[in-house]
Amino acid sequence: MAQIKAKAPELLLPASCLEVLKVAVHYGADAVYIGGNEFGLRAKAKNFSPEEMQEGITFCHERGKKVYVTVNILAHNADMEGVRAYLKELRAWKPDGLIIADPGIFTLAKELCPEIDLHISTQANNTNYETFRFWHQLGAKRVVSARELSLAEIKELRDKIPPALEIETFVHGAMCISYSGRCLLSNYFTGRDANHGECTHPCRWNYTVMEESRPGEYLPVYENERGTFLFNSRDLNMIGYLPELIEAGIDSFKIEGRMKTALYVAIVARTYRNAIEDYLASEERYRNNLPRYEEELCSCTHRPYGTGFFFGKPDASSQIYTESTYEKGATYLGMAGACREDGSFVMEQKNKFCVGETVEILKTDGRNLHAKVKRICAEDGTEMTSAPHAKQILQVTLDQKTEPCDVLRRKEEKEKQDG
Repeated sequence: MAQIKAKAPELLLPASCLEVLKVAVHYGADAVYIGGNEFGLRAKAKNFSPEEMQEGITFCHERGKKVYVTVNILAHNADMEGVRAYLKELRAWKPDGLIIADPGIFTLAKELCPEIDLHISTQANNTNYETFRFWHQLGAKRVVSARELSLAEIKELRDKIPPALEIETFVHGAMCISYSGRCLLSNYFTGRDANHGECTHPCRWNYTVMEESRPGEYLPVYENERGTFLFNSRDLNMIGYLPELIEAGIDSFKIEGRMKTALYVAIVARTYRNAIEDYLASEERYRNNLPRYEEELCSCTHRPYGTGFFFGKPDASSQIYTESTYEKGATYLGMAGACREDGSFVMEQKNKFCVGETVEILKTDGRNLHAKVKRICAEDGTEMTSAPHAKQILQVTLDQKTEPCDVLRRKEEKEKQDG
């Protein structure tokens, strides 16, 4: 087949903390998006302290990568003074872009952070080319398309907006039952506002019905013995449609998941990076390797996959009515840190593993190296036969070489976890 000559899209990964940021960069992200402790839409994520944010931005810039910071709450009056102070701090830290949904915050950011690119969040309901033009005229560098758009609509956007205005689009991760992620269910049921970053994900709960004349008598709606999950959507997975995404003119491929683990980010970043590079080199190579990409994406924790709105409005098959569980194919053990002269490396343990067992090292080129655990020592050098306690600092020796930021996992029989 002929050589593909297409513009390489940016690969944009989420990072819940400094460790995950470094993993994302190591496994192929061109950019990461992160949140501080306030004013982002993932309050339950670990998020970044001011010191961690500065360190993360420096780490990325030293490696030619970009950092975008979320300031995408839908603000109330009481938020505005805090937002103003936060934007002044961000200007000093010099991220590459700010992700904003609220016009008031956008106005403040233009005033207080004139050197930083402004990106319009998917929360702003960006569903047509006039909206994109509107934000461009106000000074936005990029607009994140609403998840409700089809590929045909995105392609039309590209044709009708200025070439300099970038389109960022979610291509992988969790979907939301509500329009552009604007949801009131969490606030109604729990008092925690999804539009202030505190969503409790009631779309994943099991529901029953109650007949008006029989108050208090709850009638289960069974699809199976687990019940019915009326609002539970499939996860998005577009790895099999990279040619269509690139042809549509999308500038940045965005991965959802600022509450995901380092293992998830490593697998998804590496898979999309390898797939993009394969496709740009040769469509035949991309097609030949597609089964391997799909297998890898099924090894990380996920709900059943679908293609969202890209090929038209989803039907009943796009929802998961029978359960709210995740599928899990591997356990995250930790990330390799500094390597020592004796061949060992330092790591913070995330899940139990033992001397003698076989683990996998995820390499950036797509290889998964099987490695036997030869030795485990505590931080003080005491030898251990296993590492049962999470967050232990260990010195680990394998029979395969590791590099800093390599992720270690243990493959499991496919299992399900409650969502």
